Amino acid sequence: MMSQRNSDVSALVEDELTCAAENVPFTPGQARACTVREVLDRVGGKWSISILVSASHGPVRFTELERHIEGISRRMLTLTLRNLERDGLLHRTVYPTVPPKVEYTATPMALELYESLVALTSWAERHRRAIAEARTAYDAQHTG
Repeated sequence: MMSQRNSDVSALVEDELTCAAENVPFTPGQARACTVREVLDRVGGKWSISILVSASHGPVRFTELERHIEGISRRMLTLTLRNLERDGLLHRTVYPTVPPKVEYTATPMALELYESLVALTSWAERHRRAIAEARTAYDAQHTG
């Protein structure tokens, strides 16, 4: 017979076996993959890398990010900052001034991620031309 403590653990495990992004049940072997996918989707998002790299150099204000990140809208910047804060990658500090001053700082978890982000962006910069040439060659070969 199962003890009460063991049945509580089963309930917790069942709760964890739902992919938060899709709210779809999955097997224990898929649990890790879902979590990793969600994390990579967040940190690999179109704007997240630039925001995290900027915040890793020290506190950064919303307007600084808006000027620094080419092409991002205010709405998308707001949503991305909120999501990164929710995920524990940014800390938001609001100073009681008029107008309010808000700064975003990378958390220790984000600072740990920083080196990988720098390596990834450096790799992309080094290989962007080769990738563009490969795409052009592929398209020329596969276009009728």
